[in-house]
Amino acid sequence: MRALLTRRDTVLLLLARLIDMAGSNALWIALGIRVKELTGSNAAAGLTFFAFVLGTLAAPLGGPLVDRMRRRPLLIALNLASTVLVLPLLQLHDRGDVWICYPVMTLYGMASGVTGSAMTALTQTLIPQDQLGDANGLLQTLLQGLRLIAPLLGAGVLTAFGLGPLVLGDAATFALAALLIALIRQREDHPQRLQQEAVAEIGAGFRHIATTAALRQITVAGVIAIVAFGLSESAMFAVVDAGLHRPPAFLGVLNSLQGAGAIAAGAAAAALMRRAGEGRTVALGLACAATGLLLSAAPSLIVVAPGTVLIGASLPWIIAGMATLFQRRTPSTLMGRTDAALNVLIAVPQTTAIAAGAALIALVDYRLLLVVMAALMATSALYLVTRPTGQPTETASAKSPLPAESP
Repeated sequence: MRALLTRRDTVLLLLARLIDMAGSNALWIALGIRVKELTGSNAAAGLTFFAFVLGTLAAPLGGPLVDRMRRRPLLIALNLASTVLVLPLLQLHDRGDVWICYPVMTLYGMASGVTGSAMTALTQTLIPQDQLGDANGLLQTLLQGLRLIAPLLGAGVLTAFGLGPLVLGDAATFALAALLIALIRQREDHPQRLQQEAVAEIGAGFRHIATTAALRQITVAGVIAIVAFGLSESAMFAVVDAGLHRPPAFLGVLNSLQGAGAIAAGAAAAALMRRAGEGRTVALGLACAATGLLLSAAPSLIVVAPGTVLIGASLPWIIAGMATLFQRRTPSTLMGRTDAALNVLIAVPQTTAIAAGAALIALVDYRLLLVVMAALMATSALYLVTRPTGQPTETASAKSPLPAESP
């Protein structure tokens, strides 16, 4: 880990991602709360997340773009475009303006999908393979650790000053992220020109996942799990409202508890992957999520709080484990399209689950939904344990295909 943090370009990349997500996390939670306040509807609040995930379905269209272009200039352009993209949310003042957030969040999701693929590919370029687990573990610790600050900041600023400062703050973080990425020194080789037809280029990532056993298996497990996470978007509003009898802004407190769990688990992610492998690391994260969801069904903060911490702890193990396995098993020339394919394979069931959750929350007791989510998580974990994927990272012998960064 120490060697990783001595690399200037790596630190700049991590900071750019962290700053970008800090603004986004604060805005996302505040936007959902604001929609809940304006409409009184858990479903309307959950649909803000649905719109975002819907936008990410365009990720495969951006995959060939990521593999055709140098990733650093592309990321700079995407972040600068996003500074403008969020500004229409400044017009969200009353119930009649709620519609604005849905197209904005859809476009936000489109930009985020391409940005995520480009970030994954650039990370693979900048960091040697034997340090990818450390990098992904650290990144998830920092990103999920934002849940200690960003949700409370978002809810607090929303209560005191309204949504406007959060929108402007998110725009500013995109601009700062673009600047940090521009300061990265390592030169990227021009990507090889893709010779396939457009449809074949888009499908290349899907084919790589389908024909690589470890990637195929962990994707199946991820799809099962993401359905549970998707259903939880609306259910967590009900946990706060019907279960704990707290105002909508209390969701920020629960998100901060998730951050506490994420920090503790993220710090151990790299070591866990080296000992157990990426697949079993993901399985352990899924088991934590299942336990946390069951605890969240209790009508007591004393029980819900540790459950929320466990849900937070699950995230860095699931995300870092999947990201590291994909980066280790995918050629750099295919990384953008493969990551984009993974995003859409995750986003389609997630979008469906969020929409279903927004509808079901008005018809079904939220506690029953939490039990179903926990069962899905447990099923996914058992699938990975019985069909192990990913050897411990210390067995990887492949070297980074690119030289170390320039001084």
